[in-house]
Amino acid sequence: MDRLDAMRIFSRVVERKSFTAASEDLGLPRSTVTDAVKQLEARLGVRLLQRTTRHVSSTLDGEAYYQRCISILDDIEDAEGAFAGAVPKGLLRVDVHGTLARHFVMPNLPSFFKSYPDIELYMTEGDRFVDLVREGIDCVLRVGEPQGGDMIGRRVAVLEEVTCASPDYLKRYGTPQSADALDGHVMVGFRSSATGTLIPLEFSVNGKVIYRQLPTIVSVNAAESFIAAARQGLGLIQIPRYHAQMELDTGSLVHVLPNIPPTPTPVSLYYPRNRQLSPRVRVFIDWLAGVFREARLQE
Repeated sequence: MDRLDAMRIFSRVVERKSFTAASEDLGLPRSTVTDAVKQLEARLGVRLLQRTTRHVSSTLDGEAYYQRCISILDDIEDAEGAFAGAVPKGLLRVDVHGTLARHFVMPNLPSFFKSYPDIELYMTEGDRFVDLVREGIDCVLRVGEPQGGDMIGRRVAVLEEVTCASPDYLKRYGTPQSADALDGHVMVGFRSSATGTLIPLEFSVNGKVIYRQLPTIVSVNAAESFIAAARQGLGLIQIPRYHAQMELDTGSLVHVLPNIPPTPTPVSLYYPRNRQLSPRVRVFIDWLAGVFREARLQE
């Protein structure tokens, strides 16, 4: 068995955390997969995997070697895919903001696989800016302004933000008519995953953005809990309209202060600056941009 085949086997074992699952994926006997990893470890002189009866995980050396393997294998695949007529294929690793994944990515994936049946998608959910190269991720979908660094960003959507509260909250606190009328009101706090601080309310007033930090009785760091707290009358929230649309339609939340809305939130796809964009990443980015375009969430 040559080194590239051994790298492919080892990488699949790491990704699947199982010799059996890797052997099934690759159509190889389990003994072949096991022997390939053993021979790889013997040649390198290090232990790459920790094995138990129920679990397989990478050692520190194994994780470092895995990252090098997928980089090499991706480069080979990209070189072969550069020829005209080549069909994008292989494993695509993406990390997606959770609510965007559930509202826009997952419902449309059948159309993606219909167009690109040879691509295998591994999708994780998060809202932090990951180290794409170190973690072996091809691209990430994030909300908010770009954070800089060694990534290239492509804006794919702009989300309208709305200020909302439940009818019960408005009955108890009153419906504010301006930013100056927010004294005595409370908000559901949302803590930034990057800083741990509460994000203030913001309003566009006469061409300027003003911020109001209201008292909180509850704060959260997840979007589903955020909107659930608002439904329970625990405070004002600001959230992308798409995420609150069902509640607005049913009346469990009410749109307030529509004349001084929060600033819209950009959504962008990021990929490493120093890595050639592979065909499978390119088609995924183009496809997802089309999903948001059809949803009329682009400028």
